[in-house]
Amino acid sequence: MVTGLGAITPIGNDVKSTWQHAIDGVSGAGPITHFDATLFKTKFACEVKDFDPAKYLLNPDDRKELKEFKKTDLYTQYALASAKEALEDSKLLDGDTDRNEVGVIFASGIGGLHTFEDQAGYYALHEADGPRYSPFFIPTMIADIAAGHISMKYGLRGPNYGVVSACATSTNAMIDAFNYIRLGKAVAIVTGGSEAPIFPAGVGGFNSMHAISTRNDDPQGASRPFSASRDGFVMGEGGVCLIFEELEHALARGAKIYGEVIGGGMSADAYHITASHPEGLGATLVMQRALDDAGIRADEVDYVNVHGTSTPVGDLSEAKAIKDVFGDHAYKMNISSTKSMTGHMLGATGAMEALFCILACVNDIVPPTINHADGDDDENLDYRMNFTFNKAQKRTVNIALSNTFGFGGHNASIIVKKYNG
Repeated sequence: MVTGLGAITPIGNDVKSTWQHAIDGVSGAGPITHFDATLFKTKFACEVKDFDPAKYLLNPDDRKELKEFKKTDLYTQYALASAKEALEDSKLLDGDTDRNEVGVIFASGIGGLHTFEDQAGYYALHEADGPRYSPFFIPTMIADIAAGHISMKYGLRGPNYGVVSACATSTNAMIDAFNYIRLGKAVAIVTGGSEAPIFPAGVGGFNSMHAISTRNDDPQGASRPFSASRDGFVMGEGGVCLIFEELEHALARGAKIYGEVIGGGMSADAYHITASHPEGLGATLVMQRALDDAGIRADEVDYVNVHGTSTPVGDLSEAKAIKDVFGDHAYKMNISSTKSMTGHMLGATGAMEALFCILACVNDIVPPTINHADGDDDENLDYRMNFTFNKAQKRTVNIALSNTFGFGGHNASIIVKKYNG
């Protein structure tokens, strides 16, 4: 069961505002403010706005806690902030829950990129008397440390680790959390993902790959999945946390239940380090495995939140895979790419989109794919499918599936279901 939600995103600094802006079709894109991007090919991104670390302390008046919080990398700060909202929302720790039985499986695709840049840059490597590094460099940078900080902050002594599978990262984390709970290894797990990649190395690296949009004259219209004029994804950042909990435990403490996780699938493209398989073989396999794990038919799915990054090749292969898996039902269910609004949050994107799937089930409304501008005549991109272009659509959503695909050919899909008591 999902009993708590938390979010720090480019379109809202909590779950309520993030969801409302998603339904309203608000883009989180704008000029980069984290660094001077004047000389970069891409000068915009989907950044978190007005992030105040002091709001996310256990004790707002504790200056020592604030100092320690600020010593962490930004990706860890986003993780801690989203975890605080999710845990408060769930009230999991308000009673007598055994913290030995609560785990943290929280993910990041890159980890502390800003810390790495700051510590391992040119000047650190060329000090006259030898390179100088902070003793906190490694434990601040590593991609598992957000999970560690959440565990330490709340005294959670169950399974605790990070997951790294590029853009599939937080979906893999959630699948692991789901499996640990159904295997009886924990009664609840704090799960999700965070990322803070909008710094020179991140933007410059993706620019050199020609992976991100360079539509500098129209940042808010730059992420346009499934449009012919798409030219790459828009980088995003943030943290998203979900509390997964065993049903009996949730019922026993009278928890609010948002929805049910019913299955997950994983696969590999085994094709290319960055490009998805052009025939969508890995994507087809991962969705079918998720359906099989959930024990449902393809025609029972009402909504698919697609990976849909707005890259020329990736959107085509995913659309083909959806047709291969769902057949005629592909034209009856809703499909949308919320990355058109949040940007691509990399290691946090799976958690972001699972949260949208859960809220779609709760509210019976599908968030849109904004910025649809023009049709692609590739045969794999069939516009008879309902891509939910430009405007949210009300419909009954009982079951929703979320896709995430990562560099290295990592694919992960998770399926959630409306909870009816």
